[in-house]
Amino acid sequence: MAADGIAHVSSSRTHVPRLGVLWCPHWPVVAAGPSAAGAGEPVAVLHANRVVAHSSAAAADGIAVGQRRRDAQARCPSVRIEQHDPARDARVFEQVVHAVAAMVPRVEVTEPGTLTFMSRGPSRYFGGDAAMAARVAQLATDTITPQRSLAAVGSLGIGVADGRFAAGIAARRAARLSAPVVIEPGQQATADFLAPLPVRLLTVVAGVAPEFVHLLDRLGVHHLGSLAALPEADVLARFGPLGVFAHRIAAGGDHRLPGTHDPPAGLQVQRVFDQPVHHSDALVFVARQLAEELVGVLAAGGRVCTRLVVTAETEHGEQSERVWYRSTGLSAAAMVERVRWQLDAWAQHDSITAGVALLRLDPVEVRSDEGVQLGLWGGRTQADEWAVRAVARLAAVAGEQQVLVPAAQGGRQPHDAYAWVPAVTADLLEPAERLAVPATPWPGRLPSPSPAVVHRPLRPVSVLDLTGTTVKVTGRGVVSASPAAVQLPDGALEPVESWAGPWPVEERWWDAARHRRLARFQVLTRSGRLLLLTVERGQWWLAAEYC
Repeated sequence: MAADGIAHVSSSRTHVPRLGVLWCPHWPVVAAGPSAAGAGEPVAVLHANRVVAHSSAAAADGIAVGQRRRDAQARCPSVRIEQHDPARDARVFEQVVHAVAAMVPRVEVTEPGTLTFMSRGPSRYFGGDAAMAARVAQLATDTITPQRSLAAVGSLGIGVADGRFAAGIAARRAARLSAPVVIEPGQQATADFLAPLPVRLLTVVAGVAPEFVHLLDRLGVHHLGSLAALPEADVLARFGPLGVFAHRIAAGGDHRLPGTHDPPAGLQVQRVFDQPVHHSDALVFVARQLAEELVGVLAAGGRVCTRLVVTAETEHGEQSERVWYRSTGLSAAAMVERVRWQLDAWAQHDSITAGVALLRLDPVEVRSDEGVQLGLWGGRTQADEWAVRAVARLAAVAGEQQVLVPAAQGGRQPHDAYAWVPAVTADLLEPAERLAVPATPWPGRLPSPSPAVVHRPLRPVSVLDLTGTTVKVTGRGVVSASPAAVQLPDGALEPVESWAGPWPVEERWWDAARHRRLARFQVLTRSGRLLLLTVERGQWWLAAEYC
């Protein structure tokens, strides 16, 4: 650490672009905002019932990214739970992007909480990488602190290095040191900086598949320096293009994924409005059309867009321009989502005096599409495309919050497994991925096949034994008598042919207000109806029916 508080590592020049990365650890916690308890309050942000971000106080109590909600609350009962809201994260982060964009050109947003920019020009203007990094860090901190506090997660970090990978790692180290980290230019200096670091950073920072990193660990390649020391030809023969990419960035080389290149001119798509548009819903509808057109053109050539410039301009000349990046490629749904984030943030933080007259999507970096292996039968059809367009038109007319589609969220009960989400945020052409419920976070959930009809709300029923007495289930899961008949909500009394159960469920035992204990039964009636019944606090309910 130098006397000026900036960490340096030394070296020579290289062709790899010089980049600055600004990174805020656990940004969703910052975006959620503080409560009356202050910065020392433990906070966890959840998505699909898993922790995706947490405060420093929560980490001190044992909460970590990837934990289930139950595990997190068991470790810290006083933790404040916030639901993950990417749109909120993007709106709040736009304040930082707007402030930094006034100082450095062409700011690229990787995700809310992370931005990247070319550093050579700003560095020369502000007197060197160290001075420029310190100034950007201070500007971003000053922008955040009036409404929100960084104390809950530590501090943001800014790293300057050759290549996206090294700069991203430098930014993470800067967040821990609470001071910018600058790696001197040159491939050798970058390689020396990366050499002692663990290979798991390939997944954390570069997005390399975890399976590949686990394989390296099993083979005894534990550090980036060990990977860089291997002959490139041997790495290619053993691991293929992905191995060569990991080997290249570990050695301080080009940070771009295999097959990545600049697109030919003329791929941009835009819409000029005769009448300026004042409503974001209409703009999002047009953005979906443009995104589908762009993705279709790229797909015809076997390519996907990894860097996209979104430009919106009003009739008075006011302009919003952002560069969005995703290493795996931006689908049409991802493009639309980023357009909505950008427009919402622009309208919220800037005084726009007129309607939008131009909307443009310009791909500035593309890569070869890895493709999708379709099944032997079926696949996408023209009817699927028509359905997607119909949904987009309906969302434009009724509003994006009024047109919903189901998406998997997980749960032990049939009615908890799915939730309704806005159609504009979902990938309508990949329903299997959207509707696949993960098995791992939900021990005790019903096995396949799932019920065909789910009753919401639950419908009250009565389950009787041979004497006509209501069947009861004790807290230990003991049934008072065998079910002999079920009285359905319409009053009909159905004799029971066979039954299975009980399967007890106890949820949130640590929370007195939300604690639930129930038991589930499968019952086949003499008429052939297969019912899923639950009993909770002595009351029987019809939850679902099988075909």
